Amino acid sequence: MSRLARTALVVAAAAALLAVTLRLRRPGDEASRPPAPAFAVTDLDGRRLALSDLEGKVVLVDFWATWCEPCREEIPALVSLQGRYGRQGLQIVGISLDDDPAPVREFYARYHMNYPVALGSAALAQQFGGILGLPVAFVIDRGGRMRVKHVGQTAPAVFEKEVRDLLGSAPG
Repeated sequence: MSRLARTALVVAAAAALLAVTLRLRRPGDEASRPPAPAFAVTDLDGRRLALSDLEGKVVLVDFWATWCEPCREEIPALVSLQGRYGRQGLQIVGISLDDDPAPVREFYARYHMNYPVALGSAALAQQFGGILGLPVAFVIDRGGRMRVKHVGQTAPAVFEKEVRDLLGSAPG
């Protein structure tokens, strides 16, 4: 593939990602927002976790990996968010893109993660439109609709504002 073709491909991918992000962030008719993928995973404890089981909750799905430095920096803020807003209806779900569960289990314990974590797959990443870098987080409203996609490390205050706004809204 020529350098020009690679550049065009990267620009097209970036434009598509920006279009999806802007579409998810736009205000307006909530029913026009795309539904979140109906995923089901098995967490590190062997329990099944499906989006359908989280109906009525605000869900933050975080794709990350133990080797990803921005992910490592973001995790403590997510632990804090889950601790503060879990009783109000927030559920964070961590999807590790590590190949081996051993470092994920060690990381989970070391960082005192208080939300379920599962190993992801290429198929799961594809359900979310493809994950090209880490971290990537999706905020899903109480009605199961995608609200925001964050690509790259996100400031804790941004997550907190989005979560608080969505927790204050009625389902659907």
